[in-house]
Amino acid sequence: MQSNKRLLDDFARMTTGMLGVAAGVRTEIEANVKARLQELLADMDLVTREEFDVVRLMAARARDEQEALTVQLAEALARLEKLEKPARGGRKGSRVKAA
Repeated sequence: MQSNKRLLDDFARMTTGMLGVAAGVRTEIEANVKARLQELLADMDLVTREEFDVVRLMAARARDEQEALTVQLAEALARLEKLEKPARGGRKGSRVKAA
């Protein structure tokens, strides 16, 4: 009976030790995988979230500015057309006949 208890105690210690080793191996593998993924991502030349957000904000501002300029151009063209209409109409009726 005494030898069975000793055998079970030895087995329990060995199992506990193996679990400790397994946890250490897991931690080491996770660190290696993380390091390798960081290397791969660095090689891919990806942008950071902050850089992406800045560029997205710049693009939104440029789009707003372009839309405002489109409205201004349409208004300027409408004013120009109004100014040219009377001048065109006056020219047609004011032709001088050759003698």
